[in-house]
Amino acid sequence: MDTQLAQISALSQKDKGPACIALIPEILARPDPTILVADLHKLVDTVVNQDSIGLVVGRQVLSELVKILGEGSIKDVELRKRVVEDTLTTVQPRIVSYEEQVNTLRFQLADLLEEEEDWSEAARVLMGISLELISDPERLKIYVRIVRLLLEEEDSVQAETYYNRAALLVHSGMDDRETILQFKLCQARINDYGRKFLEAAGRYHELSYVGEIDEEERRHMLLAAVTCAVLAPAGPNRSRVLASLYRDERTLDLPTYNILSKMFLDHILRPAEVKDFEKTLKPHQLAKIAISSNDRLASAGQYDAPAGMDEPATSTRTGPATVLDRAVMEHNLLASSQIYNNITFGGLGALLDLTPGAAETMARKMIEQGRLRGSIDQVDKLIWFEGNREEDDAQGKAGGLGEVEEAEDTGAPFTKRWDTQIRLTAANVESIVQHLTEKGLVRVTAVA
Repeated sequence: MDTQLAQISALSQKDKGPACIALIPEILARPDPTILVADLHKLVDTVVNQDSIGLVVGRQVLSELVKILGEGSIKDVELRKRVVEDTLTTVQPRIVSYEEQVNTLRFQLADLLEEEEDWSEAARVLMGISLELISDPERLKIYVRIVRLLLEEEDSVQAETYYNRAALLVHSGMDDRETILQFKLCQARINDYGRKFLEAAGRYHELSYVGEIDEEERRHMLLAAVTCAVLAPAGPNRSRVLASLYRDERTLDLPTYNILSKMFLDHILRPAEVKDFEKTLKPHQLAKIAISSNDRLASAGQYDAPAGMDEPATSTRTGPATVLDRAVMEHNLLASSQIYNNITFGGLGALLDLTPGAAETMARKMIEQGRLRGSIDQVDKLIWFEGNREEDDAQGKAGGLGEVEEAEDTGAPFTKRWDTQIRLTAANVESIVQHLTEKGLVRVTAVA
């Protein structure tokens, strides 16, 4: 090999390129992998690092080698990876002169590493690509691919950095449907890892309708949307997302439909149901959450039950331990507001498996954030719940009674609430009878 390279060096400048290019197939045809790698290294080192060859010839030869490697002339994947890595290492000192060729080699190496599911190494290789000569749409593709690879490795912190870069270029790739869909999926997953479950649920659900995506993938996204909606903070915004998912007929076939329906219908979740759901979660969705020192002190305070009340045994837990814990406790607190007019701190603590102080703290925060309608009476140690008047009116009309006349304003809030509950119960009973009649399960007999 050394003799052949010496002979090429003695040729005229215009003959050096064709002579070096002619050596490439000859070297790649050698049966011994060790000799193949060594000889190819000598060729690349000669054309790239020796001034006698020249930059023009070096680019011609390296471009031809990159092209041949890209065509899959080396069938052995490990050998091909070795050759690409060795070529990149050899060219590194002169990388400024061979940016285009080096970028192509990095793409090839990233493809090989991705096939081996070495996600982090593939992402690292793509990060080394020089972007100065690349257009904005191509740059967007590279950033999105890096984000996708980092998320496969569950490195959400670094993935978010490259996602932010991609977000600045997303306008340039609007014509590339595939890249935009990948960007939106990355956005959903970044929100998921960042515990922005409400935004993640909305984006997952949106993508689950896209026809270009494989049906199994769409089902997976719908499942992810339900999971994120369940983990989202309880409140009106989550209720809207839950309603959208509950009305989607495809969710009936999901294993998480039971917990979805219970959350949408404001039913209290039982520990066994939560345990079953917990088994479907990913590690980042089971992350521990810290309780602030102020909340810990408030939760651990001494609790004296109101006089004349038989309080249940109190728990020793001072707050939720995981994201799922918090979501379930907040949901059960909202669900209890649909059942009770008021509840003691101790009673709520028993329901949520928290100390009375921790239950009060959770209710206080939800009321402050506008996610729970109610007030706290710290003298009597009671939480008073306020019904959503607009929702109540809507439910009454939906039962078939039409416009229901408002009860006379007696000035007594409890009397008004009692009247409203009677009105709602009557409207719901009528709605049930109508459905049963339509199905032929009930006969209505005319009264003479």
